[in-house]
Amino acid sequence: MRKNSQTFNVNILTLFPEIFPGSLGVSLLGKALREKVWQINTINIRDFAINKQKSVDDTPYGGGAGMVMRPDIISLALESISNLNLPKICLSAKGSKLTQSMAVKLSKESGLILLCGRYEGIDQRVIDYNNFEEISIGDYVLPGGESAAIVLLESVLRLLPNVLGGENTLDEESFNNEMLLEYPHYTKPKEWKGIHVPEILVSGDHKKIQTWRNEKRLEITKKKRPDLIN
Repeated sequence: MRKNSQTFNVNILTLFPEIFPGSLGVSLLGKALREKVWQINTINIRDFAINKQKSVDDTPYGGGAGMVMRPDIISLALESISNLNLPKICLSAKGSKLTQSMAVKLSKESGLILLCGRYEGIDQRVIDYNNFEEISIGDYVLPGGESAAIVLLESVLRLLPNVLGGENTLDEESFNNEMLLEYPHYTKPKEWKGIHVPEILVSGDHKKIQTWRNEKRLEITKKKRPDLIN
């Protein structure tokens, strides 16, 4: 478990380290990176290839399309990480779907090790042997795990202390507390293109405003994500 003052260590095994930090390096997450609230270590799996061609994949046993990333090469790359006692996650379309509760749990760790696959996939043996948890960000397939890793990290890093700096804001977000979606937001101007801000929000009656927001959360969740209500 991570102490609040401890830097959150992110280790990423990838064939394309140049993708990172990407969107993780801008705005509040970028500020937190510069202030060492978290740090990133990218490991190029191809650096651990064992032939002159620097190949990291081979044809699949049993036949089939595509190429599969080799377990021995990934293992060598993994062993280069100084602290292996961190949660290990493989971004995979066949993994458990990423949820807010997962992000909260992972944000309490001292860091993460993320494995980004490419080609047809990763040899299952290296996933099983090293106890990687397979996580998916949705019911679709991407060319590689790097984009999924960024999504996962954005959901986790924003929860670290001193990143957003507003517990009340986090409490009212979608999927927190009662697992309801967030209520709609409005700001100035009060009237825009003939559409007015709901009168209750400018009434100054905070109790009624909170009731309205709770009702909207329930209404929106029933309409867009009834599975959360069930």
